[in-house]
Amino acid sequence: MKRTLIHIISLILVIGCSSPSKSELFKETDAFVESLQTTYESYGVLGGSEHSKTTSDGLYSIHPVGRLINVKIQKVASSEEYEELRKDLEEHYKDNSKVNKVYICGAGTVMIDCRD
Repeated sequence: MKRTLIHIISLILVIGCSSPSKSELFKETDAFVESLQTTYESYGVLGGSEHSKTTSDGLYSIHPVGRLINVKIQKVASSEEYEELRKDLEEHYKDNSKVNKVYICGAGTVMIDCRD
């Protein structure tokens, strides 16, 4: 009983401390990943600004290009911040067969690869 209570409290702390911005980011990227399976074959070579999203706090922008989803931190960000974002997205999508890879691209942003 005591061990279960400790686990529940730990879980509440982890959930409570997670970034609301990242929760919104995951929700938005999930929608793009799903749309590539249900609505769009591809977002095209140039993607399209009409499909781009920005989190409500303005911290992240999400831009689909072809079958890739580009995630950018909307402030001056270090390589370490992008690496942390990559790891968070990689962890989020680790069991999702629709996502092949999450990586930092040459432009320094994070890509979610949904190519077949």
